[in-house]
Amino acid sequence: MSPSSLPHDAQADPTPDDQENPPPACVLSFNASDACGAGGLAGDVATIAAMGAHCLPVVTAVVLRDTAETFEHHNLDPDVVAEQARHILEDVPITAWKVGFLGNAEAVSAVAEVLSDYPDVPLVTYLPSIAWIDEDEQQSYLDALRELVLPQTAVLVGNHKTMTDFLLPDWDNERTPSARELAVAAAQAGAQHVLVTGMQLPNQFVDNVLANASGPIAGEKFERFETAFLGAGDTLAAALAALLSVGAELHSAVSEALSFLDQSLDAGFRPGMGNVVPDRFFWALPPADEEGGEPAFEDVEPEQPPKSPRRMH
Repeated sequence: MSPSSLPHDAQADPTPDDQENPPPACVLSFNASDACGAGGLAGDVATIAAMGAHCLPVVTAVVLRDTAETFEHHNLDPDVVAEQARHILEDVPITAWKVGFLGNAEAVSAVAEVLSDYPDVPLVTYLPSIAWIDEDEQQSYLDALRELVLPQTAVLVGNHKTMTDFLLPDWDNERTPSARELAVAAAQAGAQHVLVTGMQLPNQFVDNVLANASGPIAGEKFERFETAFLGAGDTLAAALAALLSVGAELHSAVSEALSFLDQSLDAGFRPGMGNVVPDRFFWALPPADEEGGEPAFEDVEPEQPPKSPRRMH
């Protein structure tokens, strides 16, 4: 039913309140459904909401996993993937994209075609490990991602090892590649920037670096957590997309997204018997009771959801 066919009192007429309270920025995310809620679309929705934006989730595949391991995945028809996006794009203006796991090469092609119709909308592409997939299928997927999505990518986000295997598969130097070397390889495929995470440093620290082909631009060093997390990369990429959706400068958006990730991991929880899941709503937790060390729930005013991405600095 179209708006014009609704009864007059049911139509969404603009009001002064609507004008005073505009809707949040909208980020369209292409990603897989992940029932454990650590990453995938569930992680994107939680992260983007926590940053004060609105996520438009487009399902690309269904990943069968728990918090300890991934078993398999089932792809959606590429036309179904594209139609989900096109229907919502005809209705809702978006100001950023986030791409996660797309399933297979055919879905990559379908998503890339949709992206190409909106060249001015910044795209954050997350590169997850897909080690559970058959080697030949892996290669065709990564080849399609390199050829079709990277040329449209503003920031390619990924762990240092995953990024190295993808961008520099023939690297045989004893030292690991720098962020700039990875950025040069990404630029050859058309990506403007890389955000490389988990670069090992001495004294239990890791570096996370934003770089382009000219060199490093920004980054943050954090103390290494002595635990394994699930969903960290999706969280970082989604937070960055949310910040870019409101026009934040790239270097400050990266710094803020990394700070958000660090605090989400620090407050992480273990819902099952596997890995720890980031708590994207760490900022909404009540203060701890000084005497007992437990959260003091009484007389705590609930914090309202932010209207724009939260500033973590």
